[in-house]
Amino acid sequence: MLQSLVRTRAQQKTPLEVSIARNDHEVFEAQRLRFKVFAEEMGARVKDAQSGIDCDMFDRHCEHLIVRDTASGQVVGTYRILNPASAQRLGGFYADEEFDMTRLNHLREQIVEVGRSCVHMNYRTGGTIALLWSGILRYMQHHGYQYIIGCASVSMADGGQSAVSIYRRLEQTSLCPIEYRTFPRCELPLDAYNNDTVATRLPSLIKGYLHIGAQVCSTPAWDPDFNTADLLMMLPAARIDARYARHFLRR
Repeated sequence: MLQSLVRTRAQQKTPLEVSIARNDHEVFEAQRLRFKVFAEEMGARVKDAQSGIDCDMFDRHCEHLIVRDTASGQVVGTYRILNPASAQRLGGFYADEEFDMTRLNHLREQIVEVGRSCVHMNYRTGGTIALLWSGILRYMQHHGYQYIIGCASVSMADGGQSAVSIYRRLEQTSLCPIEYRTFPRCELPLDAYNNDTVATRLPSLIKGYLHIGAQVCSTPAWDPDFNTADLLMMLPAARIDARYARHFLRR
């Protein structure tokens, strides 16, 4: 039933389809795409790199959302979804490794975590992202979960100045209420950077979160393996912009 729930096709001009991975081979395809994007393209240090896939202990507890080009058969986009029951069996969400989320403890049974988002370089369009979000929103709608959390990453290739500038822009407009604030375990030292705002475009993932109604829960955490500054984003179902929800669910 879940397969039919989230399986949906893009507009006819684009041969893309989104679904939950149905077997180990489809999960492997998602992991292989992640390796190509994270390790080969972005230079992340991936465990067991010789395997040619990006895989960690969370994968077997997650459901994997995939976008497939039905013409070529290639998986071109992915997100993984960790529901609260699986997170409890694991002892926490992936974000718990990067952030102290004590203030969200009372919400945990209603939280779904999304992560490991990536799209093949030839398919980085609004349509591909919209298909991924249509799958996530249908999943939320079906199960009745009330909150989405996820880490949105900013490259540290320039030493972190762009990441700091992006955070300083977002803290003026997009911080969550203080009662939902979280705290990085390895905080990017904001005071070590100058106060000049670098003209940096928001990464498409963060822009997508903000458009649909998400807020930033913390200052940036540094992820040394991926050499990124990670912002924890939270999207309450009650804040989802109705226009974007209709747009995604129509796809």
